[in-house]
Amino acid sequence: MSFDAHIASFIEYLAVERGYSEHTQSAYRRDLEFFVGHCLHQKITDIHAVDMDIVSTFASYLTREQGYASTSAARSLAAVRSFLHFLTSENILKKDPGANVETPKQWRRLPNVLSQQDAATLTASPLAKTATASTVPAKAGEPAEPGGNGPIALRDAAILELLYATGMRVSELCNLPLDGCNLEMGVVRATGKGEKTRLIPVGRAALAAVQTYLTLVRPKLVGARRVATLFVSKSGKPMAREDVWALVKRHGRNAGIRGKYSPHTLRHSFATHLLEGGANLRAVQEMLGHADIATTQLYTHVDAKRLLSIHKQFHPRG
Repeated sequence: MSFDAHIASFIEYLAVERGYSEHTQSAYRRDLEFFVGHCLHQKITDIHAVDMDIVSTFASYLTREQGYASTSAARSLAAVRSFLHFLTSENILKKDPGANVETPKQWRRLPNVLSQQDAATLTASPLAKTATASTVPAKAGEPAEPGGNGPIALRDAAILELLYATGMRVSELCNLPLDGCNLEMGVVRATGKGEKTRLIPVGRAALAAVQTYLTLVRPKLVGARRVATLFVSKSGKPMAREDVWALVKRHGRNAGIRGKYSPHTLRHSFATHLLEGGANLRAVQEMLGHADIATTQLYTHVDAKRLLSIHKQFHPRG
């Protein structure tokens, strides 16, 4: 079998057995195609000729030849190791050449986090009378609205409130079914990576915003169509990731938020603000849907960074 055939089998395994999204499958395929390029560069055209040396030098190949950042190269190496482990488990390879290759340890970049005041200003931006219309629409044919109580403003308010209240990923919000937010119980049912479902509590402000959107906005946008997702575009179609990114950037500008931010910034802010308030790390891990608590622990470093800043500002010998 060719490299391409082995990769196709692995991608099918990720889709069927692991339940990975198309976006994740594409990322794996891209990483493995770069790996094949690395093998061909070393005159290796047969998967059985791949050895530990080829695998261990792959990360440096990405940084040197492809211009990858070290963190991205390490992630791609992890994808290759998963691929080779799969081929070994399928008895295509007798010995796993990536088994003893360690992914280089990387310094994890601390995420951008909004202050609690900026988060409140951002979520209030769609309905703020003083907001100005953006020069960049969320989507072609969907003009930006000034702050107020128009349908798009009410929808955007519900989206921003729900993102900040739950820490959901953009993909999870876009795929949220119509009954995914239980207004009576005050929880949202999010489906994350690997099709794993989790329940996340939702605060009063977000519940009220979603209720308003469901009552006054969604029926008008959808019309007679049957749309499965909770949030829809102006044309009544399911919201796309790009739509949500654009509306966050638009309302961030309207609110005067400085620096870099995105929908994922609201997820980071959700976790950080919970920990600042004394939330249990395991509870935050469950709400975020992290498989490994080490990922959640990153936010404790963000909180530590804030404490160091406070110490430096207020201690007499800071």
